[in-house]
Order: sequence, then structure tokens, then C-alpha cells
Amino acid sequence: MNIHEYQAKKLLAKYGVPIPKGGIAHSATEAIYQANELGGNSWIVKAQLHSGARGKAGGVKLCKSHSEISEFCDKLLGNNLVTNQTGPQGKMVSSIYVEEASDISKELYFSIVLDRATQKVTLIASTEGGMDIEKVAEETPEKIAKIVIDPAVGMQPFQSRQLAFTLDLPNQAVGVASRAVMKCYRAFRDTDANLLEINPLVLTSDNQILAIDAKMTFDANALYRRPEIFEFRDKTQEDPRETNAAEHDLSYIGLEGNIGCIINGAGLAMATMDMIQHAGGEPANFLDIGGGASPERVATSIELVLSDQNVEAILINIFAGINRCDWVAQGIVDLLNKRDINIPLVVRLSGTNVEKGQKILKDSGKKVITANTLADAAHKVVDAWKDNH
Repeated sequence: MNIHEYQAKKLLAKYGVPIPKGGIAHSATEAIYQANELGGNSWIVKAQLHSGARGKAGGVKLCKSHSEISEFCDKLLGNNLVTNQTGPQGKMVSSIYVEEASDISKELYFSIVLDRATQKVTLIASTEGGMDIEKVAEETPEKIAKIVIDPAVGMQPFQSRQLAFTLDLPNQAVGVASRAVMKCYRAFRDTDANLLEINPLVLTSDNQILAIDAKMTFDANALYRRPEIFEFRDKTQEDPRETNAAEHDLSYIGLEGNIGCIINGAGLAMATMDMIQHAGGEPANFLDIGGGASPERVATSIELVLSDQNVEAILINIFAGINRCDWVAQGIVDLLNKRDINIPLVVRLSGTNVEKGQKILKDSGKKVITANTLADAAHKVVDAWKDNH
């Protein structure tokens, strides 16, 4: 689960990580009020959305007057901001963060990530703050430092000092940076985060460290024990299809194609999507109905896929173990009895009660294209989609 920058900073501040003063606003009037509360004559004003690269897209501005703040808010609030991470549709800006301007002497990069390959936590730091870390890694990898932390042991003070020394800081700032790194690790550990990224982490002219930006993502499987984190969820920033699926406990990821996929098992889903592409089509989604899917769950899954206006054909591919083919078939027929589907529907069933499932589909009299193998199903759904055009 992602959260906004201002929410991440609120969490980091609880752990003592130094951040600039700031306030959230949902209108130009509120933004000007926040600027007045902060004082000064210049402010950093930032669009809040679940995406990086906001600055390059015009979502961050240094404002030196209330009129500039008002103009910035009027331009962005209620509109979609398109960045190189949002896709062409962009994401809605419903809040603005107003922050005091900082006296920046040097920009650094710092992040903590969960490395699933090693099952350990990796801290990454670089003197090249404010830049895309991927570009730094590609062009000047020697400027990136990494420290691996065994979660069973936790981060030790000497490791935070070791990382701070790689940042080419003045002697007076090394201890400050080391303590900030340790506090960031505690925030990462205690909130079940998958990622904590601060870009830039800045050194001020008086040798202080500030987290100017902050991005955090969290393990969705751990949110049941982190209700305070779950409260930060902003559904307006999520794909509505994925949000609807989550409410029905379905695993769904929206894609850019036009052939909807309903499958059980992540491995089978990946193979099915690959086969669709091999046959000349493009998957519109990843949807795993899981084990023990009832007819109602199957019908709900089809409704969810149909809610995507880009879907022009559907492939249901079920290899039943815990699932039962007759349940799946009954769910398909139940939905077709309630509503017409004007796009091709291809069904491939295999496994437990496959004969019963095939009989239910055949006896229903509904327009369903059946297939015997995965390759057969992929080619049939792509051919049916082409014929429908």
C-alpha cells in the first residue's frame, strides 16, 4: 500500500527523523493559511499523489507570494497530473502540501528496501541526491553505497555511521546523519514497510540533515496489525478495478490490453497471459480467483472484468484442485442468466469435476466457447476477438 508524502513525513517525524515544517491543504485558501502559519516569504508547494517525478511534471513549485500559491493550487487541485510513473491517464490531485523552504547546502539520496531475493533489508545511499537513482546506478554506480541488514539482528550503530561516512559530509554532520539513518530504519522496521525513500535527503548550511521528500510503501499482508497505517489509504489514488477487487478479496492487477483473464493460481495466470500474447492478443488484467471459489465468487469476478471498458473478450482458465469445475461453470451460467455479455467468452476447465462443469456449460444453452488446453483457449479467445471486430 502506498501513502502520500505528507503522511510518510508524519510517520518519520514520530521516530525523530528531521523534516521541514509543513501543512496539508485541500484548497487554495487552506494553502495560503498554511503558508501564513509557517511564516517566511517563500514556500515549497507540492501536489500530493502516489507517484514520483512530480517536479518534472510541474507538480512542485517554489512560491514567493500568496498569489503564486493560489495560482498553483487552482491549476492542479481537482485535475489529473501526468508523470512518467502514472501512465497517460495521470492521477488526481486532491491535496497540496505547503512546506517551508530549506537552506540546502547539499542533496543526498537515501532509501531502505526489502530485498526479497536475499530476505534481508538493504540500505542505499548516494551523494547524487535529487536525481533518478536508476540513472545514477547506470551511469555512475561507484557513487552508490549499500549496506545489508539481517532483520534477525537489526541495524547496528556502526552500520549507520559506516553509511554516513560514504556521503562525503563535513565532520560535524556525520553524527547527525548517522542518527537520522538509524531513526529511518526504526520507522521502516516498526511499520512493516517495504520501501522508504528520501530523495533528496539534504544537508543544510548549518550542517543539519532534513528529509525534504519521503516515499513509503507497506506490506498489505501486515496492515491488519497496523490500523494506523491503513487509515492513510487513499482509494482515489488506486485503480478502481483493483480497489473493487480487494473489497471482494480477489487478486487483481489492471493492465493495458483488451482480453480479460480469470484464472486460479498466479503461475497459471502468468502462463495464460504469456500464451495470449503469443497468440497475438494483449491481456487486460491479472485476476486470480484463488482456491475454493464459489459460483458467487466466479460471477463477481466476471462482473469485475466486465467493468473495464477496454475488455473486448474474456478467457476463463481454471485448473481445479481445491476449486471445482462445476462451481466455476455454475457461476458462469448464473451470471449469463442475469445479463447478456456481448463479447466473446472462452472457458477452459480442467481438474476436479471437469465433466460436471462441461455438462453444466453445454446444457445451459448459453453462448460459451470451450477449449481443452491452454494453447487452444488462448488462440480461440484471440480469434474470437478478431472475428468480433
